[in-house]
Amino acid sequence: MNKKWMAACGLDCETCEIRLAPFDPDAAKVIVNWFKRQGWLTEREGLQEVIERKMFCTGCLGSRESHWSADCWILACCVHQHGLANCSQCVDFPCDRLVVWSKENKSYTKALKTLKTLRDSR
Repeated sequence: MNKKWMAACGLDCETCEIRLAPFDPDAAKVIVNWFKRQGWLTEREGLQEVIERKMFCTGCLGSRESHWSADCWILACCVHQHGLANCSQCVDFPCDRLVVWSKENKSYTKALKTLKTLRDSR
């Protein structure tokens, strides 16, 4: 995984369509269709509205204006409160809240494993 595109929580953002949408036509199509199904875009709206409304992501270390989950508790704790790039750098890693979060789905479980690998490689 390219650490440049790793989220603070350990998720791999490099291939995420939400990040790629503004400059990858295939990713844009996936995201626009998903946003329409969610009711976030009308049938007549498309990529232009996604860009205008900043409905894409520039990663945890990018602009909060264009972060998919700017209200993410992990982002707030790791980046804003502790000034870290990712949770593996924290003295309290892995905190109880991160462990509970990691059990919510397979992607989160994998993300925590990625962070543990980073921690162990130091």
